[in-house]
Amino acid sequence: MRSHEFRVHVAINGDGTGKLSWAEQVVDVAALEKGISLAADDAILGHDLRRLTVEVPANDRAARTALHRAGFRQEGRLRQALATPAGDYLDVLVYARLATDVVYGPEGFSGVMDSVLPMKRIIAHALFTSVAGDVLLLETTYKSDWELPGGVVEPGESPRVGAEREICEELGLQVTLGQPALVDWMPPYLGWSDAVEFLFHGGTLDDALASSLRISDGELRALHWVAPDEVHHHVTELSARRISKLLAGERGHTENGH
Repeated sequence: MRSHEFRVHVAINGDGTGKLSWAEQVVDVAALEKGISLAADDAILGHDLRRLTVEVPANDRAARTALHRAGFRQEGRLRQALATPAGDYLDVLVYARLATDVVYGPEGFSGVMDSVLPMKRIIAHALFTSVAGDVLLLETTYKSDWELPGGVVEPGESPRVGAEREICEELGLQVTLGQPALVDWMPPYLGWSDAVEFLFHGGTLDDALASSLRISDGELRALHWVAPDEVHHHVTELSARRISKLLAGERGHTENGH
């Protein structure tokens, strides 16, 4: 497709997919959007493609804007994938448009924005105590610090439901949680990006139930009942701050446990 002196190429594969590209860096966003849209419509409708991909340098703002307007969703980032004449490397962003994607109107705009705007990990844990006041902590197989029962919330899952599911998967314990006691923002840590964590009170487990608990998740090594004044020896400083607040009955929003 020729538009304003540049050409958008479509390489069509034999499996219902194709790839868009253009040789020049185009700064005219409107012209580039028109060229991409025309080429995409022709490829998807005229050649019955189910998927069309594009790869652009992360610093090419015009290309990214044109792709957003043409209904392409961002799917990933190839780190340091493109060498520059200066000898350094740029990230490359991967975009795609499916034949089934809504491209125009409010739903199309929202679908694109959902793929490019920042997303936070959501984590949900619960504090369980014994009759004696000890805290239930889980020892994992992949790190040295222990943690409360719970874990990462799945897409489309509420924090409460995510915590209940994780606790059942980890311990075979079915619980119904109420309102979160603390909602804490976690800064980047140990290779993870930042996250928001919901912390619930799981309640006090009677002696029979507490002694019957067994781990049922391959990522766990053991469970431990730990005296409150010993908790800080086994968890991160952040977790220690939050558990202390939970045990003290504090509620509300915290940042980094403060």
